[in-house]
Amino acid sequence: MKRVSDLEKSYVLEVLDSEFRGSKATGMVGRAEVAFSHKFGKKYSMGFVNGTGTLHTALEALGIGPGDEVIVPPLTMSATAFSVLQANATPVFADVDPLTFQIDSKSIIDRISNRTKAVMSVALYGGSPDYEAIKEAIGDLPLIEDNAEAFGTRYHGKEIGSFGVFSSYSLQSSKHLSSGEGGMLCTDSLEHADKARKFQSLGYSAVGATTHKIDKKDIQDPEYLRHEVLGWNYRMSDLIAAVVLGQIERSNELIEIRKRVGNQIFDQVKDFSWLRPQANYQDSEHSFWAAPILLERDDISWRQFRDKFMEFGGKGIYAAWQLSYLEPVFQNLNFQGREKFIDPKISSKYTRGYCPNAEYIQPRVLAFRTNEWDSHHADIQIEALRKTGEFFN
Repeated sequence: MKRVSDLEKSYVLEVLDSEFRGSKATGMVGRAEVAFSHKFGKKYSMGFVNGTGTLHTALEALGIGPGDEVIVPPLTMSATAFSVLQANATPVFADVDPLTFQIDSKSIIDRISNRTKAVMSVALYGGSPDYEAIKEAIGDLPLIEDNAEAFGTRYHGKEIGSFGVFSSYSLQSSKHLSSGEGGMLCTDSLEHADKARKFQSLGYSAVGATTHKIDKKDIQDPEYLRHEVLGWNYRMSDLIAAVVLGQIERSNELIEIRKRVGNQIFDQVKDFSWLRPQANYQDSEHSFWAAPILLERDDISWRQFRDKFMEFGGKGIYAAWQLSYLEPVFQNLNFQGREKFIDPKISSKYTRGYCPNAEYIQPRVLAFRTNEWDSHHADIQIEALRKTGEFFN
């Protein structure tokens, strides 16, 4: 199977043949948005330039800003926490569950204050957070789902993305569905979709939940008042949307191959008690952006395992991101002037010991590739894992 097929190429050529003329417009962004909504059960989907602008926009649409706190997990790519800083709010880090690696509802309760205005969950590696417990913990606080790594993940029989007021998806090059860069922001609220679209599109008055482009006759009117509120330019291009549309139409096969390979990887380490796969919550289904396994032996270093795996034919292993609050940007409060919005009582906690479960997990994660488009290549990786486990057993 090809990562990018002739279908995506045909849609890209359709855009190029239009020569980007308004009179020949393909409406590709709108088509991709509608297709995404139909495929993943959303009322409103909005195409973005990336999956970080989606999170920033969600926060702005909820009116979150200086003095507000947003609870986020530390064990994920730091763009999640960055989006909070971009909204001039304060990231507060909740610890993760030691078995599932997902944000822990008990830690969320411990971190909630009278300044907490939202919670962001991350469907880490394609696994599902425990939404039922999270929703009970946060009450009326809005939940934003960062589902960058999760297409086809299910929780209690439902596609994730339906538990928060917003759900965000990444279409970056490593994701299940990819256009190189890109993102989707989804919501079932017309009010939230309208606010998000305006913020995404330079505050244009004519755009809204299902309208991403201003009519040509309005643009050419000298008396037309364009900008209703301050906004950013996070809009998806037609070329990106063309690839996205093709990927959505092929999404079943692109998602299923990851699930099949991920489950095979987890099955391969059942006989090695010191290799512990990421657990799932009951009645949830993993979609395996990667297959994360915890190395629980102190006599083997992460690099030793990786190097031996590669000796046996493995392509390599993803390490977990450094915890966000231990990155230099947080250690030095180098927030481009936004540090003035951070309460020192919060920033003083950006040290080791803040989230002990995450600190234990992070250096031990062996995240194995699942994006093997040829089953023969997948078999080689799985065999290399078996040999590596037996070597160290």
